[in-house]
Amino acid sequence: MRAIRGVVLAGGSGSRLHPLTKTTNKHLLPVGDVPMVYHPVRRLVEAGIVDVLVVTGVHHVGAVVQQLGSGEEFGCRFTYRVQDRAGGIAEALGLAEDFASGGPVAVVLGDNVFDAPLRPYLDAWALSGKRSMILLKRVPDLERFGVARFEEGVLAEVVEKPPSPPSPFAVTGIYFYEADVYAIVKGLQPSPRGELEISEVNTAYIRAGEMHWAELTGEWTDAGTLESYRRANRLVGHR
Repeated sequence: MRAIRGVVLAGGSGSRLHPLTKTTNKHLLPVGDVPMVYHPVRRLVEAGIVDVLVVTGVHHVGAVVQQLGSGEEFGCRFTYRVQDRAGGIAEALGLAEDFASGGPVAVVLGDNVFDAPLRPYLDAWALSGKRSMILLKRVPDLERFGVARFEEGVLAEVVEKPPSPPSPFAVTGIYFYEADVYAIVKGLQPSPRGELEISEVNTAYIRAGEMHWAELTGEWTDAGTLESYRRANRLVGHR
């Protein structure tokens, strides 16, 4: 497989975790005995990825850089980019274009905590011949996520935060893309939330027949709300 670079998206205001995030980036909150952001970084490095871009917000970039450093502690090399406003996951991904240098990227949201290794999924993506891949997971609170919709067993689209979920499968914050993803991002229009939605990126690949998917094994949670933050700590504590 060609060399792949990693992207950890660690921006956003963390408003759903107030008051814990009134003075800090949510990705620096502890999950287990380390800051939250360490978990996706370690998964990328375990998969053999040595170049990792961390995208964070303007208010806490200094603290994030101070915490993570050069990457030597993790066995990788960090690059940093700043997202000036909370413009959505797809907008943050767009900041990785120069870093990716025309190659593929493995993108993980900085609040994702999971125990499955990424390498088998990266290998499956390479074998699929598709230009993108998403990992899905059955979750109880589907209304918080992008949700996969299937037609006769075939992935048809990703619906963002649906009040009536079309399947039991949420899109985890783990995505693999070829370099054409940046052209897709540039063609997006802001959603009613004022953000560039990653669900629209994924749906564009699905409609082009260029999306591979798999169900993520093992335990997974985000840590973006007080309840899921508690769940993440329980998950790590049970390892």
